[in-house]
Amino acid sequence: MKTALRNVRVFDGRQLLSPGTVVLDGDRIGSDTSGATMVVDGAGAVLLPGLTDAHLHLDGRSALERLVRYGVTTALDMANAPPEFVDSMRGVRGLPDIRSAGTAALAPGSVHSHIPEIGERGLIRTAGEAERFVTERFAEGSDFLKILIDLPGPSPDRATIDALVATAHGLGRLVVAHALSYEAAEVAQAAGVDALTHTPLDRQLDRTAADRMAAAGRILIPTLVMMEALTAPSTPPEMLAEWAMPGASYDSARASVAAAYRAGVPVLAGTDTNTDAEAAGTFTFGDSLHHELELLVDAGLSTIDALRAATVLPAEHFGLTDRGVVAPGRRADLVLVDGDPLHDIRAVRSISRVWCDGIEHTPARLAKQS
Repeated sequence: MKTALRNVRVFDGRQLLSPGTVVLDGDRIGSDTSGATMVVDGAGAVLLPGLTDAHLHLDGRSALERLVRYGVTTALDMANAPPEFVDSMRGVRGLPDIRSAGTAALAPGSVHSHIPEIGERGLIRTAGEAERFVTERFAEGSDFLKILIDLPGPSPDRATIDALVATAHGLGRLVVAHALSYEAAEVAQAAGVDALTHTPLDRQLDRTAADRMAAAGRILIPTLVMMEALTAPSTPPEMLAEWAMPGASYDSARASVAAAYRAGVPVLAGTDTNTDAEAAGTFTFGDSLHHELELLVDAGLSTIDALRAATVLPAEHFGLTDRGVVAPGRRADLVLVDGDPLHDIRAVRSISRVWCDGIEHTPARLAKQS
């Protein structure tokens, strides 16, 4: 079925275009309005590419169904197991498309090693095991490699991290590093990872570290909603103690984002949303991404770059060339919102229509937060 969306202002990644028409031709964006069986008057509303959450941990189809109602049409799953579970969420027509790290690499005795399924499968003890570990992950369907650098607690040693990165890069694959501390971020950078997820809670990234990230073309997925939850007064002190992170501060995370952004580091929007009963915070799939966009703006990103963080940049840096912008031939993943998100990022909450893979969904209407 072909649908013509008339009188919509498209966000092209840099600005809002003058009102025009966008065509949905099946599961793709088309270019010819002839033969359209449905016409939708956008009444001057803003049309965004489908949103991407660049860091979450899916718990099944229900998570995908919730995500799409909040305009999230692509999900980057940053660790999950077993492969059969991940595969069960792939390729569901009309629901968010996923890319997954599958089983992440982690050290014996680390916080993550106690997570059922993931902890047992992800254990790596020496650099000599790196080639086997990486080869197995990609053979079972992982789209990129995730390394859990849990410093100052138990973590793979430098030689093992270096070997994991080198092996994955030798296969032409991206490497994402979990880094909650300054030391972990430094080790990840020295190893040459492609992306850092989270931001240091013990000490902010300084200009030298930020400039090094920018020069290497490295990206940052700060997950500020999780950093906010971890450092909230309501979070039990023993949780941060478990991470060997006394004195952790959200201010460090926020300042790290600002430093990276000023240096020119691409910042992507991710939330670390999961359903672990012991996790900090109560944020949920979908709405948490909207809060992340607001926190990114609060940390210094322009509203344009906050929108890019959830649209253009995840597609660009994770090689998803068929999405991220509203253009003919791209996936028909679209979000129509009332208001002007370039003026106020909270306008992204005012979703009036969502299309995922060309299929329209009833949106969740989020009240604007003050």
